[in-house]
Amino acid sequence: MSGAWSWVLMGGEQVWSPGFFRLLGLVPNAAKASYELLLSLVHPEDRHRLPSFGEIRQGHVPRETIVRVIRPNGTVRTLSLVMEARFSGDGRPVAVNGTALDVTDREQLSHVSHEERRRRGALYLTEHIVTFSVGLDLVREIPFEVAQVHGLPLENICIDPYIMIVPEERNAFQDAAGGQIERRLFFQGTAHERLANGELWNFRIITVPVRDPDGTYLGRYGLKYPVRSPVPVPAALCEGLDQAVTGNHLRAARALLDWSMMDLAQASGLSHSTVRRLEEDGEHRGSRSRLQAASTLRRAGIRFIPLDDGTLAVAKA
Repeated sequence: MSGAWSWVLMGGEQVWSPGFFRLLGLVPNAAKASYELLLSLVHPEDRHRLPSFGEIRQGHVPRETIVRVIRPNGTVRTLSLVMEARFSGDGRPVAVNGTALDVTDREQLSHVSHEERRRRGALYLTEHIVTFSVGLDLVREIPFEVAQVHGLPLENICIDPYIMIVPEERNAFQDAAGGQIERRLFFQGTAHERLANGELWNFRIITVPVRDPDGTYLGRYGLKYPVRSPVPVPAALCEGLDQAVTGNHLRAARALLDWSMMDLAQASGLSHSTVRRLEEDGEHRGSRSRLQAASTLRRAGIRFIPLDDGTLAVAKA
């Protein structure tokens, strides 16, 4: 939702668009447009972000500012206000125009992302556990705290995370990981890394390919944690492993549960023909059907366990 407003400084006339009234939680034209009314609705902690009357009359307005607005019904929305002063030929400010856009969802997402980055960073500082993502450009999205713990430049780690591995293990690990990444398969391995304080830690690193429901490859998701501190597998990593489940894994899982294809179809809500296609590897890796079947088997006690040699093992809990 968006709106616009204007203020002619000479005569004092202020005009709000219907959209601007609605952004503030007001019925269009039910109240007189005024800067005082706008200020009264802005959250008290944010009012300092808006220019004073004196600043506006001098033409000193911010290009853009973000403020929270408390509507008459008590709801809070976040608005982006863009302002522009207009001047006469002799340089005197004559009017101020503005536009407003509701950016509540964007700001909430930004806040959540910030909190998630903070949490991930704190986890690496205390437990040396981190999740990360790898884009199609092979650049890693890694918290700054990883660089802090290892005493290396973050930009270097994001481009080449293998520099954290001790030199005598680096090439072998990189070759093994690179082969699996090139084939867009999951990878798991262990390696020793030196911390900035001189300590030597043994880490397990798991990365899995990520695909959309159409099977398009989007990049990779990874988990790194000390070998001595096993951690629960994050949901995103589980989904990546489920995408690696093949027909052989499904048949092995059914055998462990003593299920027929019809049993799996009924338990998962899939058709018998879909289960057959999955077991014949007739559907792409990212298909929802594959994830649904794997999730059903997990709930029944099946575990898909990545091994360091690149094998995805099947076990029954």
